[in-house]
Amino acid sequence: MQLTELIRTLDAWLEPWRFKDYAPNGLQIEGRAEVRRVVCGVTASQALIDAAIERKADVILVHHGYFWKNEDSRITGIKRARIASLLAHDISLIAYHLPLDGHAELGNNAQLGARLGCVADGQGGEQNLLWHGHLPEAQSAANFAKSISAGLGREAVLLGDEGAMIKRVAWCSGGAQGMFGDAIALGVDAFVTGEVSEQNTHQARESGVVFIAAGHHASERYGIQALGVHLSAMTGLEVEYVEISNPI
Repeated sequence: MQLTELIRTLDAWLEPWRFKDYAPNGLQIEGRAEVRRVVCGVTASQALIDAAIERKADVILVHHGYFWKNEDSRITGIKRARIASLLAHDISLIAYHLPLDGHAELGNNAQLGARLGCVADGQGGEQNLLWHGHLPEAQSAANFAKSISAGLGREAVLLGDEGAMIKRVAWCSGGAQGMFGDAIALGVDAFVTGEVSEQNTHQARESGVVFIAAGHHASERYGIQALGVHLSAMTGLEVEYVEISNPI
């Protein structure tokens, strides 16, 4: 498959033009023209690049790529080493940030909701990235947090009343702790995201809405995995997800 065709295919699925994002979506580093093997991962770290080189990949496909707004634009230090590795091995880097969060089936939020055991009822908030739904049966906040920890393989942080009964849930993968106020306004019993900030403790106590931080990386593994599986099935490309552990 040609790299240009791969980009057109991914863009057609993820529709990056619908999102106002913090980094360029799609092709970020151009490598060889022909693509046979793709390595997927959450973040284009040096460890993922090394894994792709070892596997003789033509493309790295990630959720977190490069060239974020407000970062230093100079190609030095860690950024230089990463880009040098990609260019030296003629590997392309393709990244989709908010478009991968928001996809209705393959996206991080769709995949996270399924792992939370939630039935999705709708979307809202900034760029429709705040999902909300319900559990088939109400359960205590403590048990809900335990099931999340088991399902995502990371100990979740629970703020609020552990004994509160949880039925209605809002969620957004990654670093969406700033959406807690919007979730509270929805009238849910709990909000699940990846990261937590100091003020979320007080918001949870004072609103009565439970806040659960499940891990940024842990909550955003599943969109890129689903995209990779779909890409392989639809194109015949060899696609492998590589897990680079991250406790955050």
